[in-house]
Amino acid sequence: MNQHLSHAPGPIGVFDSGYGGLTILDKIRETLPEYDYMYLGDNARAPYGTRSFEVVYEFTRQAVNKLFEMGCHLVILACNTASAKALRSIQMNDLPNIDPTRRVLGVIRPTVECIGDISKNRHIGVLATAGTIKSESYPLEIHKLFPNIQVSGVACPMWVPLVENNESQNDGADYFIRKYIDQLLSKDPQIDTVILGCTHFPLLLPKIRQYIANDISVVSQGEYVAESLKDYLRRHPEMDAKCTKNGNCQFYTTEAEEKFSESASTFLNRQISVKHITLE
Repeated sequence: MNQHLSHAPGPIGVFDSGYGGLTILDKIRETLPEYDYMYLGDNARAPYGTRSFEVVYEFTRQAVNKLFEMGCHLVILACNTASAKALRSIQMNDLPNIDPTRRVLGVIRPTVECIGDISKNRHIGVLATAGTIKSESYPLEIHKLFPNIQVSGVACPMWVPLVENNESQNDGADYFIRKYIDQLLSKDPQIDTVILGCTHFPLLLPKIRQYIANDISVVSQGEYVAESLKDYLRRHPEMDAKCTKNGNCQFYTTEAEEKFSESASTFLNRQISVKHITLE
């Protein structure tokens, strides 16, 4: 056990490669407003989707360790790429050495668990980063629970940069949004449910809906992750007791504070205070 880590209760940590995790944090705070949260965006090194497993694991491990050092006992990887490439290694290899009582949870499993109730014809599409698609995490997790569901996936390498550079609502974004949706639907025209397998992608939702038929369900992860976390804390009162409850939220970024603050305030529709942090 790392003796440098505080044993006092602390906030729930939420980590993402950039702004996307704000879509998860927002839904979690709607569902569990009484808890304290600490958000960490590694915007300076985003996007993660094109990076190797080894690099994503190392970056994610650094972020998790930092959140633990800052008082968190529970960390949510609000990033599909980190969940796909780093979560299992951190849970199995790192936590026993860091502190076996601390927990790190991902966003893929909670999303997958809801699919059986949403899809009617058992044809699912996944739009995600190249890293998440390459990992095949969604097909693997879906087939564990629903072996009869057919899963098709398409990588959308331009979508995260559109969000990170505040271009998501500009006219130039339409070409890339339509391009990847058309690729997915051409793979399987019977798709009736599309999972947005990257937490950045809900920030593109107004434009995504323009190019997907109304009878196709589009699944954003926030509400499902929030409900899963609520259930997790109910089932694990020992972890719930380690989470402070004052309704506060702190924001940290690895990029310039002003840039993150401006973009994040736009996404959240409210002004926030941000502090710079270094990961290593």
